[in-house]
Amino acid sequence: MNTITLSPMKKQKNIALIAHDNLKPAMIEWCKTNKQILEKHFLVGTGTTASLISEATGLPVRGFNSGPLGGDQQIGARIVEGKIDILIFFSDPLSAHPHDPDVKALLRIAQVFDIPIANNEATADFLITSHYMNEEYPRNVMELKK
Repeated sequence: MNTITLSPMKKQKNIALIAHDNLKPAMIEWCKTNKQILEKHFLVGTGTTASLISEATGLPVRGFNSGPLGGDQQIGARIVEGKIDILIFFSDPLSAHPHDPDVKALLRIAQVFDIPIANNEATADFLITSHYMNEEYPRNVMELKK
């Protein structure tokens, strides 16, 4: 598959934080634990998740709509615009979600645009402790066949 090289991710990353309802407490605790790393980067999130993280940690998190009201799509649009570098989405695999098509679209667009995705705490830990968090990183987008 051919790829197109985009401008690299900068040292200071744009990180999207999303959590399904059952995992919002875990996301908040994860953000508290990793506050010293997260405060060096720009943070955005879907509605309630962004508010709860800000309230619990003091981290500035720009909030979009809640996931079911288009927040996942708003973050997906920012990925396409090159304004999100990392997606941390604590998704609940054991519950049904009415906005599941939006979630799948978000994950698909993150893959297409070569965005690192963490769907659970272990992956998020590995991701944000990587040495790539503190340096530029090249990004390649899948080129669609004409």
